[in-house]
Amino acid sequence: MKKIIFFDAADYEIDYLKNACEGHFDYEFVSDTLNDLFSPSESEKQAEIISCFTTSRISRELIEKFPNLKLIALRSVGFNHIDIEYCKERGIYVENTPNYGNMTVAEFAFALLLNVTRKITPAYNDLKNSIIDTDHTIGIELFSKTIGIVGLGAIGTEMARLSHGFGLNILGLDLREKDELKEKYNVQYVDFETLLRNSDFISLHTPLTKDNYHMFNNAAFEKMKNCAVLINTARGELIDTQALYNALTEKKISGAGLDVLESEETLTNPDYLVDIGRMNVQSLQKTILNNSLMKLENVIVTPHIAYDSKEAIERILSTTISNILAFNNGQIQNNVY
Repeated sequence: MKKIIFFDAADYEIDYLKNACEGHFDYEFVSDTLNDLFSPSESEKQAEIISCFTTSRISRELIEKFPNLKLIALRSVGFNHIDIEYCKERGIYVENTPNYGNMTVAEFAFALLLNVTRKITPAYNDLKNSIIDTDHTIGIELFSKTIGIVGLGAIGTEMARLSHGFGLNILGLDLREKDELKEKYNVQYVDFETLLRNSDFISLHTPLTKDNYHMFNNAAFEKMKNCAVLINTARGELIDTQALYNALTEKKISGAGLDVLESEETLTNPDYLVDIGRMNVQSLQKTILNNSLMKLENVIVTPHIAYDSKEAIERILSTTISNILAFNNGQIQNNVY
């Protein structure tokens, strides 16, 4: 039987995965994330399949520690945390779990938008501290305003559906235009500069590529409305953190709702607390900036949980097992390259 190791294994996943693997695979569960410091045991080195979440960072150096590896079964859509080029070189397949969180992530993005525009978290914090200051919590309506959606794939499409229901005008930026979105939700496709200049709210739903790294930089923020709110549930690296901090503190935009950050693992992975030497200068700088962002009143930050609903988790696990079983039968599905 092929050996599988499930890393980043949460308690709520184990029963499902155990039942699916029983009798088909030799399997283990490891709660730790994968990174260059991880030292696999002799048993773990025999794994032909490993499965992990986005909290793991799978570099060439790490992959080399698993000489028998044939498949990385991701429990996520994103794969920018994997050295894909080395996987190609080694003939290791990398399979993801697409479309598990379309509605879940879009709903969360919209929740962030409502939270920032109606100042829900500041109002709650005020009340906990026995402060009642309605001038401090004056919000703005969404109805009849304009939202720019960057990336109109499966999640972005759901964001357009929700936005249309709230009576928002919708500008879209994508490599491919969908006639159905124009017809159903009155989406108007525009270029990036037009979206920046005309959007009251901008929500990011595009995968990270070498071409859109730091697409929201100083130049982009200069073109945005002073009243604009930026929502990011995609990837932190789409935004230059220093440029965002500057734009917020200099009131070039009015707020942000962020479920993802650059170098977010330094905030959420306890390994960095016990071994701060793992941080390079760049990640340390990003961590300081991230902590500064979280102190701003016009910013809501959550720990990469937009995907985290009961329904989405069930879809992740189901697709992961489907990918693994198909691979075991000589079939490749959802390979990312």
